[in-house]
Amino acid sequence: MRALIQRVLSAGVVVNGGAERAIGPGIVILFGVKDTDTPDIVPKLAEKCAGLRIFSDEQGKLNRSARELGLSALVVSNFTLYGDTRRGLRPSFITAAKPPLSVGIYEQFLAELEKQGLREVRHGEFGADMQLRLVNDGPTTVLLDTDEWKHKE
Repeated sequence: MRALIQRVLSAGVVVNGGAERAIGPGIVILFGVKDTDTPDIVPKLAEKCAGLRIFSDEQGKLNRSARELGLSALVVSNFTLYGDTRRGLRPSFITAAKPPLSVGIYEQFLAELEKQGLREVRHGEFGADMQLRLVNDGPTTVLLDTDEWKHKE
């Protein structure tokens, strides 16, 4: 799985032309699932996202988390995080997981993130047409890739 986490002042997603689902300060998580991913790592990823220390403390150091500060999260499924650009100019998405695996893991991630003590968790809809608006704060953006964790364990 890959989670691209952005520290934001505000963000929102519009799903299929509906009302915006917005948050104030917090994190936006673009979430992608690979075809070889398994659900067992989802709780650890959710905990890591909520606890990632990417907010400044009183000394200006990145030492506080969205969970610690009681901030919100906006999660948007994004299979393009697995775009392979090694050949040509058109990305290949062959390693991005397909439903039902991708949908199940996305929904599990949302449920696990809800348990992390954030103010609120808003989200888009898997496979829907979505427009994302955000004001990146910093800018601060971090990529978590669970495949990298496997190599370090």
